[in-house]
Amino acid sequence: MSKEGKIKSYDLEERTARFSESIIELAKRIKKDIITEPIINQLIKAGTSVGANYCEADCAETKKDFEHKIGICKKESKESKHWLRMLAKAVPETRSEARKYWREANELNLIFVTIVKNSRKIRT
Repeated sequence: MSKEGKIKSYDLEERTARFSESIIELAKRIKKDIITEPIINQLIKAGTSVGANYCEADCAETKKDFEHKIGICKKESKESKHWLRMLAKAVPETRSEARKYWREANELNLIFVTIVKNSRKIRT
């Protein structure tokens, strides 16, 4: 892998943006009905919020603000896992793709948990 490719794979801004884009593409393919519409809305909100809050954390003015925004990323990635699980239940044909994005949301969540822990260690 080239140096540039390696850097890109560790670029959380890019990774969270790709996650958001994947959630949007998945949601666009789902037929809306009384059950799926609220799930789709919640999934879109949570899934796209991860990247938006990461961008805000990256530009935080204080360490406390940074930790707060990363905490929101952690919360939204965990919420994304929940809505992906509900989507897989409501629309069984999405199960495989939802599971793939659930794993990515889980990995992002673990990354944000680690960032918060490490940031707090440095602070104390």
